Amino acid sequence: MSASILPAVPLGTGGPLVGAQGLGCMGFSEFYGPTAPAEAQETLRIALALGVTMFDTADLYGDGDNERFLGPFVRAHRDRVFLATKFGIVRRAGEKSWSEVRGDRAYVRQSVDASLKRLGIDEIDLYYAHRRDTSVPIEETVGAMAELVREGKVRHLGLSEVTGAELRAAHSVHPIAALQSEWSLFTRDIEASVVPAAAELGVALVAYSPLGRGFLTGAFTGAQGLSTGDVRLKMPRFTGDHADANAALLEPVRDIAARREVTPAQVALAWVHQRSRVHGLTVLPIPGTRSPARLRQNVAAATMTLSDGELAALEPLAAKVAGARYPDMSSTATARE
Repeated sequence: MSASILPAVPLGTGGPLVGAQGLGCMGFSEFYGPTAPAEAQETLRIALALGVTMFDTADLYGDGDNERFLGPFVRAHRDRVFLATKFGIVRRAGEKSWSEVRGDRAYVRQSVDASLKRLGIDEIDLYYAHRRDTSVPIEETVGAMAELVREGKVRHLGLSEVTGAELRAAHSVHPIAALQSEWSLFTRDIEASVVPAAAELGVALVAYSPLGRGFLTGAFTGAQGLSTGDVRLKMPRFTGDHADANAALLEPVRDIAARREVTPAQVALAWVHQRSRVHGLTVLPIPGTRSPARLRQNVAAATMTLSDGELAALEPLAAKVAGARYPDMSSTATARE
């Protein structure tokens, strides 16, 4: 299946139009093994040419280096790029782990100014609270973010890993354009309350890790194949007996891919795209890749439609997945539902 120009979708009710699939840029800086800046630049260029307009980063990624890396690209194509970044996770100096989550007004304002400086732009298109600071009322965090909209530093507000109730509380303070949560064939927790709340409020659902951090590509063959420094080495789903059990779940994905002459990743992405029709809201996956070839395959999946029979074969997978998404789930919406 060859890639084509992506259709545009609204980022929530009344929101701006963006390409129906975004690009997660975290891996350009770290977390998934060695990086290749030249290849990453080529991937950005091709993504924009194919109709990808939302590029997703965060101040956490590369401890600010990911924003610095994206800055020249964003500035060169400012009229076409829809830039999303995040704040809230306070990182330990020189480490990949974080020490706390902050959502207080002072930290919101400090963070946005730092991101704007690193990116070299005057306004962020979509600004997310990366995680919920449970020590601060969510209304206070969103109220501080709303000030940024009024001041022209931010255009739209987003949240990540919040519950349905938290989304409603936040939306009552200021319209939330997008909610970013993990959603894939392997992770469907949010369908219980988060997705219905987003649909009710007209909030777009931005699906991160729609390929299960690479598991759903079919390429993962065990922890021994991961590079030193790969964050997945610490994730329960990728280790020990869990990894073997989860790899065995991919058979129906591979079967569908073989019949259609596409990749397992394209099947997995097509499934996420079809959640939009199932649940009645904009669903915008943001798969991350550093490879131009994989990027083209990912984009092609946006217009692929799975049959009722294929969807039925894929339906049981999430309930069978072994292991948690993170070694520590305390900062996720799942832990607070």
